[in-house]
Amino acid sequence: MKGAFSKSLAVGLLITAAACSKNEEELPPPPPPQQPTETPAPPPTPAPSSSVSNTVVPGSIEDFKRQAGSDRVFFAYDSSSLDAEGRDTLDRQAAWLQQYSNVSITVEGHADERGTREYNLALGERRANAAATYLQQQGVPAGRITTVSYGKERPAVEGSSESAYAQNRRAVTVLSGAAAS
Repeated sequence: MKGAFSKSLAVGLLITAAACSKNEEELPPPPPPQQPTETPAPPPTPAPSSSVSNTVVPGSIEDFKRQAGSDRVFFAYDSSSLDAEGRDTLDRQAAWLQQYSNVSITVEGHADERGTREYNLALGERRANAAATYLQQQGVPAGRITTVSYGKERPAVEGSSESAYAQNRRAVTVLSGAAAS
């Protein structure tokens, strides 16, 4: 019996081995080990180009202020005489205005808060006229220039200090026409 049992055991093992080897062949190969997947980072947002953020449209108010250095000139106390710095600013304004002949301007005259309303309106008018006359002397046609005096009614800076007074004694060139739109 030992022999029959040994034979049957041997046959059973052979059948099991054959069956196992057949099953292994029929099974698909195991999937490759998965690598952890990372979500790709979005591309960095490009920084705005400095040339785009600092772009000034030619003929615009910003262009005028940049080219002229300022839209205003300042005056000494109780004066409507232009100093060298004021003439230099008006020279640059005149050059810009000659380049953009479709632009008209209004020159506003202002005064500080000291003095009567009537006196400051007259002083503001003299300041506006001084700037307008200088621009005309530099070649800006008179037909493109108007003047107005606000006296002490529209201060640039509120206050009763010398610093505030100095900033309020001014003539301001305001663009109108094509550049103001």
